[in-house]
Amino acid sequence: MEIERKWMVNGWPEGLTPYKTEMMSQGYLHADVPTVRIRREEEVGGHTEYILCIKSKGRLSREEIEIKISVEQYESLKTIIGYPLIEKERRTYHLKDGMNLEVNHVDEGLKSEFWYAEVEYESEEQARNWNPEDVNLGAYLHDDVTEKPGQSMAAYWSFTRLKNTD
Repeated sequence: MEIERKWMVNGWPEGLTPYKTEMMSQGYLHADVPTVRIRREEEVGGHTEYILCIKSKGRLSREEIEIKISVEQYESLKTIIGYPLIEKERRTYHLKDGMNLEVNHVDEGLKSEFWYAEVEYESEEQARNWNPEDVNLGAYLHDDVTEKPGQSMAAYWSFTRLKNTD
């Protein structure tokens, strides 16, 4: 079960130092429900993983299955997709309350470029009660889009990669 909240943000958060930076490429085999995607996660100065991910319907919480795949499987699936993958830089920050903030810069340099942040939780109650003000991020995390339709990466994929295609 994945339980997370999402905010639209502008840039990296000030005053925080990331403990991990990853460069990612991801594409969708199926952008509707269930969502099926592939992703390459390359940790800067670390290792690279290739993942097939399946997600159920939902916004705040949903089932998520991640399966590690080989680089060869990833490349084959990437060929089947046939569209340019979404490129992301993700920086992860430890917060003073023990939570982690993941900030993503998506498709840098493209007209559709944007930033978003996420925090994952153990329960829906914890997610609903967590307040960015408590970790001095109220001004940064002010645009909560968790429950807004069309704010998923799959929706972004459909809009930027699949629009006007047959």
